[in-house]
Amino acid sequence: LNRGFTEMHCMSGHSNFVSCVCIIPPSDLYPRGLIATGGNDHNICIFTVDNTAPLYVLKGHKNTVCSLSSGKFGTLLSGSWDTTAKVWLNDRCMMTLQGHTAAIWAVKILPEQGLMLTGSADKTIKLWKAGRCERTFTGHEDCVRGLAILSEMEFLSCANDASVRRWQISGECLQVYYGHTNYIYSISVFPHSKDFVTTGEDRSLRIWKQGECAQTIRLPAQSVWCCCLLDNGDIVVGASDGIIRVFTESLERTASAEEIQAFENELSQASIDPKTGDLGDINVDDLPGREHLKDPGTRDGQTRLIKDNGKVEAYQWSVGEGRWIKIGDVVGSSGATQQTSGKVLFEGKEYDYVFTIDVNESGPSYKLPYNITDDPWLTAYNFLQKNDLNPMFLDQVAKFIIDNTKGQTLLSTSTQFSDPFTGAGRYVPGSSSGSSTIPAADPFTGAGRYVPGSVTNALTPGSGVDPYTGMGAYQSAATKVENFYFPKKDAVTFDQANPTQILGKLKELNGNATEEHKLTEDDLIILEKLLLATCNTSAETPTANQIQTLWRAVNWPEDIVFPALDILRLSIRHPTVNENFCSEKDHVQFIILLLKFLNPEGKQANQLLALRTLCNCFVNPAGQKLVMEQRGEIMTQAIEMKSGNNKNIHIALATLTLNYAVCLHKVNNIEGKAQCLSVISTVMEVVQDLEAVFRLLVALGTLISDDTNAVQLAKSLGIDSQIKKYASVSEPAKVKECCRFVLDLL
Repeated sequence: LNRGFTEMHCMSGHSNFVSCVCIIPPSDLYPRGLIATGGNDHNICIFTVDNTAPLYVLKGHKNTVCSLSSGKFGTLLSGSWDTTAKVWLNDRCMMTLQGHTAAIWAVKILPEQGLMLTGSADKTIKLWKAGRCERTFTGHEDCVRGLAILSEMEFLSCANDASVRRWQISGECLQVYYGHTNYIYSISVFPHSKDFVTTGEDRSLRIWKQGECAQTIRLPAQSVWCCCLLDNGDIVVGASDGIIRVFTESLERTASAEEIQAFENELSQASIDPKTGDLGDINVDDLPGREHLKDPGTRDGQTRLIKDNGKVEAYQWSVGEGRWIKIGDVVGSSGATQQTSGKVLFEGKEYDYVFTIDVNESGPSYKLPYNITDDPWLTAYNFLQKNDLNPMFLDQVAKFIIDNTKGQTLLSTSTQFSDPFTGAGRYVPGSSSGSSTIPAADPFTGAGRYVPGSVTNALTPGSGVDPYTGMGAYQSAATKVENFYFPKKDAVTFDQANPTQILGKLKELNGNATEEHKLTEDDLIILEKLLLATCNTSAETPTANQIQTLWRAVNWPEDIVFPALDILRLSIRHPTVNENFCSEKDHVQFIILLLKFLNPEGKQANQLLALRTLCNCFVNPAGQKLVMEQRGEIMTQAIEMKSGNNKNIHIALATLTLNYAVCLHKVNNIEGKAQCLSVISTVMEVVQDLEAVFRLLVALGTLISDDTNAVQLAKSLGIDSQIKKYASVSEPAKVKECCRFVLDLL
């Protein structure tokens, strides 16, 4: 009877070692699912179950790919030593998640759509939503090595600090589990349960039930690299001796007596290096002989060291079998103490000493960690506090520490005063750098004043009115609503203008400008001509002189620049001006200028006009080419504008996204579409204004029209559930109608 597994295929496709494997669940196209592998050659290979050569290879990472996780709708998340994670859909990279400062050792896609986790050697875990970092979890004191999902709201992490942490998605750490004595490499959760297993550098597999380490299984290899749980509850581990072992609770699947004996023999012949601290501090002279094994152990996994003919052997108690099992010989332990073997790990931290203190014969013993740089009295005080012990013992414990460390103390002598409680530098009044400036009152309160963008070009059309221009649209008498909303073919612009008001404001502010910025009377006339030429009220073509004068004006200080920006918004629609600002030679300064205004701390008027100027760039080829080339930068800055609650800014941001969608629909660039979908998903969460929502819906419809990849991606980001609520909006009807057309595609 063969109770094991047999090899079916040996797949190859990497040019160097394979560092992670994951299963992509079955789909219509691949009913048996796929296998993804990440390698040291920077690539990810995707295999079908039946073929030994890759179906395709995903290239894009710049270093070893060390973690993979698969999600719904064919998405795959990869983490790499290059400090980035990437989201793939079929054979294309959709997004790159940037933010960690060291290798990403662990990745997981959460059950709630669009949410992803990454764990890194920078000691942090990040939660990503639609490609943007939403939250960073800090608490681990060393590299995060593994992640496991408990539910939509909770997950576990394990790290090189020898601890496991349980977290809530909202950010708080609910529990820390200690038990391992060295790095923990891997963590996996039992099916339909909150119990889990971990493996690490201390030669062990540990099984955790109800938050306690219920069982420790030692292995004859120093590093137990990975573990996973099968659907039947069996545990599979891979170790540094190149062997995969399966452990089970099921009697039918238990290995034969010979195999179990072979495993025990292998284990008893293993050699344990005391320097790893797996067994605590060892002093050979004090060890008992073989008679010590006559007494039963008190808990599963308890270790006992004995001396036999000058050799040290390690045994572990098995509750199930009621006997001590040999787990190896301790090598090089001829009186090795902390002085020779370095530090001891306790609760994930390194200490010079970890003492075991018995307060009374019958009670439990307590661990007391101590570094020679610590104050013995303070350590004793904290130890008594932590374990709820009688403060009467203070002198006794402190004296015990001093006696047992042979007076090795290194009290740090720092010349800086430090607070004895927090350790921080003391408070020195007046040294605070925070300045409290009272926000200046708005100086423009006159009636009828010009406020940029106070008139939105959003008309609420009745039925049959073009949703953008407000003009009547031709509609047949049939009541069936036609989808004239998307895919949208042309860019939407902001054309509304009141030249007299704009020029009036410009002149007024020019009066307050400093000498270096002040425009002459001639300059003002030049700008007036430019404004009229570009608002189609005169037939003249803008001149180079006019464009130069405008460039000077838009470089005014932030508090007075907005009328000049408004002239820029209107004139950028003119082919001559557009060509001038967006052509090869000048475009860099132009983009830098606009991005400077998209600063969340800046003035809202400038933010609004910069967004509208970018929208209006799309009407001419030079402008469109420029904003498409700079899409990554522009969208990254523009999305920061979502945080305010200014509806006009939200409408402009939605329009910018829509104009990108129009262009991306024509060229079908999936990475670009992924960025736009991410922006739509992120902005949808905060906008209240229905005009902005409507424009985002049209952008969404345009992006996913005629593109199954984009539809899958939108679903994997959970956008369908985000927009459902708009299908029942009564007014304006266009929101509801457009939303229903989008949902039909999803």
